[in-house]
Amino acid sequence: MIDYSPGYIILLVSTGIIAGIINTMAGGGSNLTIPALMIMGLPADIANATNRVGVFLQSIVAIAGFKKHNKLETSDVGPILLPTLVGGIVGACAASFSPEWILKPLLLTTMVGMALIILISPSTVMPAEGVTPFKVKDRPIALFTLFVAGFYGGFVQAGVGFILIAALAGSLRYDLVRTNALKMVCTLAFTALALVIFIWQDQILWLPGLILAAGTMLGAAIGVKMAIKVQATTLKWFLFIMTLFACGAAVLF
Repeated sequence: MIDYSPGYIILLVSTGIIAGIINTMAGGGSNLTIPALMIMGLPADIANATNRVGVFLQSIVAIAGFKKHNKLETSDVGPILLPTLVGGIVGACAASFSPEWILKPLLLTTMVGMALIILISPSTVMPAEGVTPFKVKDRPIALFTLFVAGFYGGFVQAGVGFILIAALAGSLRYDLVRTNALKMVCTLAFTALALVIFIWQDQILWLPGLILAAGTMLGAAIGVKMAIKVQATTLKWFLFIMTLFACGAAVLF
């Protein structure tokens, strides 16, 4: 039975706000929101599906915020989305034929690798100021890295924001703010596809999903303002801390 008492609703909204900030500035907010939904009484699979309502709506808010501040590069959105979504479809198909035990080691290995990249080669996710980003057509390797990011998202989903950051900043050389803006576009596309499937399977509980979304949308609006105002180095360390948090979540859950 789902508990809609005021205490649980406040917990869900508060968790949503924090997750919205985290997802907008880095990634891994679902490590907070899915357990919060489960605490209310949702089964794990229903919590995973219902969580996408908040992710979808927070992505819209974040994209609008970045666009308002001229931090969203719309000219290359189509070429970025194409290999990412193709990879997502392939990854989802691969996941359906793979044993469940492989997911956690893959998630943990990927998150540890991301943390090491930030420490050892920070320029990979934080290009020097003034660097002009590449277009996908001028950087063929970007097709591969975006496909890999999409594949990972379709295969595991958890932590895909970090992989998108590595692909967008690493191969196309966008700064972290614009990288986060484009990451939210990719997240919106991923989530829209997932929502269609979950709605078809009748796995979404709309009331807790919309309560959570109220928090994630507010968090996304706050996250955009923070991402634009903070120094690039601060944003990099925030990304590093969130990556370590994701590593811990992979071990515990």
